[in-house]
Amino acid sequence: MREIVLDTETTGLNIEDGHRIIEIAACEMKNYVLTGEKLHLYINPGRVIDKVASNIHGITNDDLIDKPKFIDIYEKFLKFIGNDRLIIHNAEFDLSFLNNELKICGVGPIENKILDTLKLARVKFPGSLVNLDSLCRRFSISTESRNYHGALVDTLLLAEVYIELIGGRQTTLIFNNND
Repeated sequence: MREIVLDTETTGLNIEDGHRIIEIAACEMKNYVLTGEKLHLYINPGRVIDKVASNIHGITNDDLIDKPKFIDIYEKFLKFIGNDRLIIHNAEFDLSFLNNELKICGVGPIENKILDTLKLARVKFPGSLVNLDSLCRRFSISTESRNYHGALVDTLLLAEVYIELIGGRQTTLIFNNND
């Protein structure tokens, strides 16, 4: 079973204010194991990044000057995700931006099945903080490599969180070949 763990970073929080995607990361999982296959792209949004957003993800306007526009990468992105299920934390946010970008390109919205780990965590841990940082702490997943909220590092963390949310790695299973 192929699934894609996905995250984006944006110029700001609202597409209504003209904000755009500036980074996409998509990591392939097969049978709940990361394969190492990934798509990681920086995108020139054609607009200024809000200072608040830049402080969160660490990406500046200068970082994106020579990067492609979304219209130049959307086919590569759609080919990578295929028709497989997408694993996204706070899927509504990312999908609103992705579908807006696709609409600007004259393409229909993403129709893949979605598993929103934020919703899953809210069901599993009602009343608890369920942002990615909190879930990493809950499951003792190291965030040492994370200086900012970058799409690639966040997808790798989310993959680990996802496995824990659905039951964990089962490291104590012992198989007896004598049976």
